[in-house]
Amino acid sequence: MPTPPMSRIAQLPPIDLLVSDVDGTLLRPDKTLAPATEAAIARLRAAGIRFTLVSSRPPRGMRWLVEQLGIDLPTAAFNGAAIVAPDGSIAQSRHLSRQAAAHTLALFAGTGVDTWVFADGQWLLRRTDGPYVPHELHTLGYGPLVVDSFDGYLGRVDKIVAADADPGLLARLEAQLQAQLGADVGALRSQTYYLDVTHPDANKGNAVAALAAGIGVPLARTAVIGDGANDVPMFGRAGLSIVMGQAEPEVRRHAAHVTASNADDGVAQAIHRLLQPACG
Repeated sequence: MPTPPMSRIAQLPPIDLLVSDVDGTLLRPDKTLAPATEAAIARLRAAGIRFTLVSSRPPRGMRWLVEQLGIDLPTAAFNGAAIVAPDGSIAQSRHLSRQAAAHTLALFAGTGVDTWVFADGQWLLRRTDGPYVPHELHTLGYGPLVVDSFDGYLGRVDKIVAADADPGLLARLEAQLQAQLGADVGALRSQTYYLDVTHPDANKGNAVAALAAGIGVPLARTAVIGDGANDVPMFGRAGLSIVMGQAEPEVRRHAAHVTASNADDGVAQAIHRLLQPACG
């Protein structure tokens, strides 16, 4: 059954918390925050509905949004591998095991994908000429640290990323990791060109549950909004799930409602609808 547009829903459940993905959702394709979206979030909070973020980004790459939006709740980074306090300190973290990280890096090394490691608050890579490095630099707002080897960081890895233009290759690597490591890793694509590997319990479903529980909001009164495959775990946990209009069909089918694309300020549209639950 197609995901119904929010504008066609006569009644939405009452919501006390909205948790939003960042890239492809909250931000426009050029990585800017639309004034309409910022204003909508202010109206949401004025109405007594709380707001926070969950993202595949590292905490440092989310900080400007936390400050600009005045977010006073914990956020979740690295797909939930880190719960971050409002002041930017790490409240909880889940690192990949040393063995899982080493296996993942060895697997990626034989495929030609550009491999990045996030550990110790750094974006680590071995070469700066990868095709997606400029894109990630623009996204995060800070540069990488070039290292000769990732070995010294094993046991402290928040996330490993395989970046490649071939989505079929990333899909095969995702399947290989799940088959070879089973419950020892979580592997999901945050973009068609990024495969994220994290601690097995680090997914956005668990992250949203932790964020909601931390402020005493039931999941039944929590709404989530996202656009990617890594957002699917939270769609199944929240009382209200909203998917962006540009999301892939396989992602869209997991959410209850669809809003406009991020190019058309879909988060602002969704918030407008949440604040007028009785309108058709």
